[in-house]
Amino acid sequence: MVNLEWYRTFKSVYKNGNFSLAAKELFISQPAVSQQIGMLEAHVGYKLFNRKSKGVEPTQYAKLLNNLIIEALERLENVENGFRAKAFNANRLISVGLSKHFMISMGSVLLSKFDFIDFSFHENDQLFELVNSKKLDFAIVTKQYDTFDTVQKKVGEIRQVIVGSNTINESELKATIKNKDNDATENWLNDQKWFSHDAGIPHIKLFWLHVFNKKRPSMVPNYIIPSENEMIEILSRNLGVAVVWDINAKKFIGGKKIKLLWNSKEMPSSEVFLLSAKNENLNTIFEKIELELKSALG
Repeated sequence: MVNLEWYRTFKSVYKNGNFSLAAKELFISQPAVSQQIGMLEAHVGYKLFNRKSKGVEPTQYAKLLNNLIIEALERLENVENGFRAKAFNANRLISVGLSKHFMISMGSVLLSKFDFIDFSFHENDQLFELVNSKKLDFAIVTKQYDTFDTVQKKVGEIRQVIVGSNTINESELKATIKNKDNDATENWLNDQKWFSHDAGIPHIKLFWLHVFNKKRPSMVPNYIIPSENEMIEILSRNLGVAVVWDINAKKFIGGKKIKLLWNSKEMPSSEVFLLSAKNENLNTIFEKIELELKSALG
């Protein structure tokens, strides 16, 4: 019975014109290459290669044999590589970077789809640098990058909202919003206890700029909890308000742990992208992560 490895070795020797180069390409020894070619020659009944001072040259029968088998052999190798890639993609450790504020809302949705994930927390530009230098397989970012060596696809959009604890009385706020009385709305917000995940309050400044057209809000955060998810959890057990991303507030609002106080088209929004280096071995995983994030952000 013919051995498929003989044909694989024949293909490599025919292409390289050298037993040593074929051995390196196939990750086997040169004597093993010679042995397999000898066994194939014995099987087909013809000499396939003539030795030269540097390498070998194919005989006329070798040229005929190559024409007969090359297409079928390449199809078989493509099928084999496809199965290997699927097995590799299903079981390999993947590395995913994202902001710590999105771990619960975005990162956790990948756990049921992959057996091994190494998460790391950074902000947009550092995440890009890690992916671009191939130190990270994937990154979830809220900024678009234009480079040749990376693949980036939009997976959704998030928006800032104002939330508050269930014990808060928001009737006055609702009335000022309905009457489009921005001064009264701002005054009501300034009178509340504020929760923030950053002492510099960049997210709150962004909200104030978009909604009230003011660069500097006059409010001062009462409590600073470094993770937005932990901040919302603590807010749900205390009295106060916060500016948060809607994707992070979603499950808390759905579970009636906090209230959605204000959501409008004027509030800041951001596109969310999945980022990866160009690598064919990662394509299947990229598509799977892309699908899960689109579902979570939909």
